[in-house]
This record gives sequence, structure tokens and C-alpha cells, in this order.
Amino acid sequence: MTRIAIGSDHAGFGLKTDLAAHLQALGHELVDLGAHNTDRVDYPDYGAAVGRAVASGEAELGVCVCGSGIGIAMAANKIAGVRAATVNDVTSAHLTREHNNANVVCFGERLIGPEVAKEALDAFLGATFEGGRHTGRVAKLDALGGATAEAVN
Repeated sequence: MTRIAIGSDHAGFGLKTDLAAHLQALGHELVDLGAHNTDRVDYPDYGAAVGRAVASGEAELGVCVCGSGIGIAMAANKIAGVRAATVNDVTSAHLTREHNNANVVCFGERLIGPEVAKEALDAFLGATFEGGRHTGRVAKLDALGGATAEAVN
């Protein structure tokens, strides 16, 4: 099965715990990067940790959870080689793999229920990058890492 890095802040701890149990039941190997309880912590630390694990090859894919899924995705995306996407349903979960070749999926515990999150996670894991017309676009995303505003414009 797949080796998956998983992390959350305090606001995503409950959903992270549910998703981790789901992934383990499916036979995936987890690298749990915390948080390990609901004590207040900062989401950038955990998004970056998951991003680093994926970028380094320690994990093939990543799962991040915070209150909205947005901040932790922003943090993960600061790591070169990471394409993190916040998803709220099955459609966005499989499309981000098929079209954007996302390697980290992010959820907001305050915005998505555990059952929908599990279904979306399954869709993300079951999807594959389509390539074709998306290949050049993903290459452009990857090239943006470290680009200055002038280079992007």
C-alpha cells in the first residue's frame, strides 16, 4: 500500500484521528507528524512537516487537517515539490489528483464531516494524474516555486 504522511493542528486533530484510522484500516502505512492532542499549536508547523515528508520521499502522499484546511495547505505549498489542495467533496478530491497531480490533500474539520472526508480521501487516493493537457500546467506550477513576482508576470 501507500506510505502517507499525516498531520494536523489542534483544530484538525479529531478529523486527523478519524482519517488516520481509516487509512490504517485500508492497509496504508502512516507517518504521523502530529499534533497528538488538542493542545493549541500552529498549523504552519504541521503543514510544512507533511510537505517536507512528501518532498523528501519519506512519504508518497500527504494528508493535512486544520480548522478550514486552507492555512495548512498554504504551509504545505511553501515546500518545493508539494502540490497541496484543500478539498471539500469527492469531486474536488479526485480532480485535484487527475488535473493538478496533487500530492497532499487538505481538509477543514470545521467544514467537512468525517464520512464525507473519508469518501473524498478514498477518491483522492484512487485517482491518478491524467497527464496530457495537464502536464504542461503542472510543470508551470512546479516552476513557480521560489519565483519572484517579476518572473511570474
